[in-house]
Amino acid sequence: MPDPEKITINVSAVDLGKIDLLVQESLYANRSDFIRTAIRNQLDKHSLEIQQSVTRHSYVIGVLVYNKVDFEQYRSRGERIKITVVGMLHLENDIPVRLAQEVVESIQVRGIFHASEAVKAALADRMK
Repeated sequence: MPDPEKITINVSAVDLGKIDLLVQESLYANRSDFIRTAIRNQLDKHSLEIQQSVTRHSYVIGVLVYNKVDFEQYRSRGERIKITVVGMLHLENDIPVRLAQEVVESIQVRGIFHASEAVKAALADRMK
């Protein structure tokens, strides 16, 4: 599993204090544990809506990795790909910009997109 992504959130002083009280009472190990648990609970609460959206948009859920060989195979078949992923898309650093431009028709990532800066820049106009 890839390293977790760090995000920044803003919460009121009162809400933060309440979280700290729960941590103090050993209900959670720390603030991050509380926030991760709250996020998972909300995602569970909305699992039907998430599944409907995944189905409607044909998303892949998880980690999707492509390398130069994968892209060369698509190009040799004359195929262009539409990448839709919930989770992480990782385009290996061995993928040349030109090859990425020839193969990728569109990209929609709900989560994390890892690729070289050159490939990201070259595909920026194809991202939704």
